[in-house]
Amino acid sequence: MTDLSIALVQLRSEKGDIEGNLGRHRAAIEAAAARGVRLVVFPEMSITGYIDPTRWPASVLSLDSPEIARFLALTCGTGVTAVAGLVEARPGQKPFITQIVAADGALVAVYRKRHVVDDEADWFSAGPAEPTVFSVGGVRVGVAVCADIDNPAVYRDCAAAGAQVIVHASAPGLYGEQATRNWQSGHAWWRNECMTKDAAHARENGVYVVAATAAGRTIDEDFPGGGFAFAPDGSCFAATADWSEGVLDVAIPAPLRSSGQANTRSCPGSGSNRSG
Repeated sequence: MTDLSIALVQLRSEKGDIEGNLGRHRAAIEAAAARGVRLVVFPEMSITGYIDPTRWPASVLSLDSPEIARFLALTCGTGVTAVAGLVEARPGQKPFITQIVAADGALVAVYRKRHVVDDEADWFSAGPAEPTVFSVGGVRVGVAVCADIDNPAVYRDCAAAGAQVIVHASAPGLYGEQATRNWQSGHAWWRNECMTKDAAHARENGVYVVAATAAGRTIDEDFPGGGFAFAPDGSCFAATADWSEGVLDVAIPAPLRSSGQANTRSCPGSGSNRSG
C-alpha cells in the first residue's frame, strides 16, 4: 500500500452559480490529478454554494440531475476520488445537506449531514444516523460535514465502520457586515474549532481527520477558509497559513499508524459564527 495523497480544497463557491462552481471543481480535480493526488475533498455545498433553498430553489439538485452527472464525469480517467457537496432535493420535504463521493465517473457514496441545528434546521432535514465510509487505495475513509464537529457520534460511528481517515467538509458562515469583515478573527475562530474538536475526534477514535473549508466572499456571506490535518494522536501535522482560497496537500502514510508522521509541518498560531 502506498501513502494516500489528499488535496483539501479551500474553495469559494458562489451561491447558486452551479456552472461556475463546476468549473472550479474541474480545475481543482485536473490539477490534483496532475500532481498524482488520489483523494480531493471539497467543502460543504461546494457545487450549489451555501444556499437558502427557499431563495435559490433552482439550485436544489437531485442526485440524478444533469449537474451532478457532470460533476461525476470530472473524475473519469483521472485516478482521482472526489468528495463534494450540494443541497439535495427531497420533494415535499426540507432538503438534505449532502456530500457525494465520485470515482471514475460513478457515484460511489453519499452522506447526508446528521447534525442539523439552529437556523439550518429551518431550511434542512437531518440525515439518517448512519455512517458513510468508502475506500481509496485500500484506505477506508469516512465523512463528516461542518456542524457534525459538535456530534462525536458521527466520528465514532465512522471509526466503528472501519474508517481510518475521516474527511470533514465545512462551510461555516461568518457573522458581521461584509464591508467591515475581519478575516483574521473569523479564520481564527474556525481554526480553533478544528484544532480543539477535530483534534479530539482524531485522538478519541484513533483515526486521521482532515478538514476542507469554504473560503472567500459570496453574494451575501463570507467564509473563513482553512485546511487542517490531524493524526490519530490528535496532533496537527498540516494546516493552511490563513483564510485564503487554495489547496492543502497532505499524505497519510502507509501502512497506517497511530502517530502523526505524515508530511509533518508546523501549524500556524487561534472568535463566534455559524457552524454550517
